[in-house]
Amino acid sequence: MCVQDAEPVSQETESLDSNNSSNNSKKQSWPLHCEVLHAHMDSWDKVSPLICSGDGLTVGNSFPLESICEDRVSVEKKQNLLSNFIPNLRSGEWSDIGGRPYMEDTHVCISDLAKKFGHNLLREESISFYGVFDGHGGKNAAQFVRDYLPKVIVEDADFPLELEKVVTRSFIETDAALAETYSLESALSSGTTALTAMIFGRSLLVANAGDCRAVLSRHGAAIEMSRDHRPCCVKERTRVESLGGYIEDGYLNGQLGVTRALGDWHLEGMKVKGESGGLLSAEPELKSITLTKEDEFLIIGSDGIWDVFTSQNSVSFARRKLQEHNDVKLCCKEMVEEAIRRGATDNLTVVMISFHLEPPPQVTVERARVRRSISAEGLQSLKCLLQG
Repeated sequence: MCVQDAEPVSQETESLDSNNSSNNSKKQSWPLHCEVLHAHMDSWDKVSPLICSGDGLTVGNSFPLESICEDRVSVEKKQNLLSNFIPNLRSGEWSDIGGRPYMEDTHVCISDLAKKFGHNLLREESISFYGVFDGHGGKNAAQFVRDYLPKVIVEDADFPLELEKVVTRSFIETDAALAETYSLESALSSGTTALTAMIFGRSLLVANAGDCRAVLSRHGAAIEMSRDHRPCCVKERTRVESLGGYIEDGYLNGQLGVTRALGDWHLEGMKVKGESGGLLSAEPELKSITLTKEDEFLIIGSDGIWDVFTSQNSVSFARRKLQEHNDVKLCCKEMVEEAIRRGATDNLTVVMISFHLEPPPQVTVERARVRRSISAEGLQSLKCLLQG
């Protein structure tokens, strides 16, 4: 909204400028309102106010004042508020065996990754690390990746300057270490999906290989930070078929329900040693964002959670619980219990990271107005019905 000043101010000022250029010693009589403006011109020049000319161009230290753009100032204040946001991290987690005979899920929450492994960084903010690992064919691969992967990330020469490259390399290196570790112990061979989230300053980096899922709540709206790597995914199916694989009854080569995972080296034709590709890829997909004040929390869950929760449903459920008690760990427990009530049959794991100390604010959703009408024929039928 631009507030326009009176036209005479501009005309009198132009006259003053021309007289000053011709005769600096000659005094000019000023109208009262111009004397007030003249008295404050020096202070205006020092602070360089935001001034908009009639054609939309922005100029500083100019006179006469034609318009003040209040809308632009308001937008810039809002942008500064969002960009200056500093997350206050709180995390919680909960797991349950669910309807399975064995627990193959595991998870990790590390508030300061470098400190955990004895590394000193030349930066003030810490790097937090969170992960969920959903094993299959046994629990050994999931537990191995949980312990090995974060250590490899920290020890990479490019950590923490090139985190995306570091994380991708670390997933592949951890997968190769799995092959080496269990090559002589085939009875311990198994596989695992892996989803990790790293938070440093206002940056969030999610890496996913498998069908765990990360969902961000942004002012109550669910934003998926990962994609499920299942045979039904068109992009994954195309990748598999381009490498000579196939999808049978929803399974990769008729054997696995995921198309990306670490381990599973005992399955023939799935992987090739020394290569990052293969039908069953260990290479993660990455997604990163810059957090703002509107970002409330991140939910990471194993696929058992997403069998009974949609992404938006999980965010709405978690917001209600946090508004009730603002306890992140209790919220995770309640989400797992709710999944069981809804009939979940898989292992269940939830990790939640909140970016605020306060509970999420109430969100007012305006209901759309729907006009309802009845035809003349329908009205007559209703009238006859009421009259018997």
